[in-house]
Amino acid sequence: MSARKLVKIVYRLLQLTFIGLVIAHAALDLGYPWWWNFAPIALSYLILVVAHRWGGAPDSPRAAREPVEVDPPVTGRWLALNSPADRTPSHGTHAYGQTYAIDVVAEPEPDTRPGFRMLWPLARRADAFPAFGAPLLAVADATVVRAVDSQRDHLSRTSLPALLYLMAVEASVRDLAGVRRIVGNHLILDLGDGTYALYAHLRRGSLTVREGDRVTAGQPLARCGNSGNTTEPHLHFQLMDGPDPDTARGVPFTWRGIGVPRNRETFEVPTTTSQPA
Repeated sequence: MSARKLVKIVYRLLQLTFIGLVIAHAALDLGYPWWWNFAPIALSYLILVVAHRWGGAPDSPRAAREPVEVDPPVTGRWLALNSPADRTPSHGTHAYGQTYAIDVVAEPEPDTRPGFRMLWPLARRADAFPAFGAPLLAVADATVVRAVDSQRDHLSRTSLPALLYLMAVEASVRDLAGVRRIVGNHLILDLGDGTYALYAHLRRGSLTVREGDRVTAGQPLARCGNSGNTTEPHLHFQLMDGPDPDTARGVPFTWRGIGVPRNRETFEVPTTTSQPA
């Protein structure tokens, strides 16, 4: 086990210890001041600071790399969100190897995707969004090194109350539970030369490949879903320098024939006769 992985595990255990102590202190007379409950929290952040100073920024890329050119993972008309073309890290953090990650949502026609609402409806079914069930394709010839599709597709978080719940409660719980609960159902492909592709938030039961399979560029792999830490059905795509998002660092990408779409930019990928509609 790498030192970076050990730091992540110890950090999560200390965070869980804090929660347990708070619950126990509220239910029992433990005989010590309440503020001692925060000792595990303080220690967890101290460990992160020490790891940062000892090994450099723990999640940021070690050195600048030229973007790796791969095929687009989708076909049809899509909208880019949280794009590394506008800023890095694109999602506000280097954690989970997502320095250069991008989110894309399907928009077959303008304004066909349900929009954000302040109060109602609180949530929508996943199949209300055109991205749900859209086919996802291999971006290169590769080997499948991780394939997970047992997690459920949940309702959207596209109202203000639902979004606040996601940010204040659900995201924190998922982070403590580990990277699998963040990315949901997912695939990781080994593209060779120390580069790995992550497809996150896949539809439950939609995988057409298994770990160890060899795939070719353009081959259908799974379908877009709404599992993990998501507000609505979309594909979260990124390249990394390792197969474990907990310890990997981000690698920049560019999609062949498209480049890197900017935030809120629509792009279209033609469907060939060998690809699913």
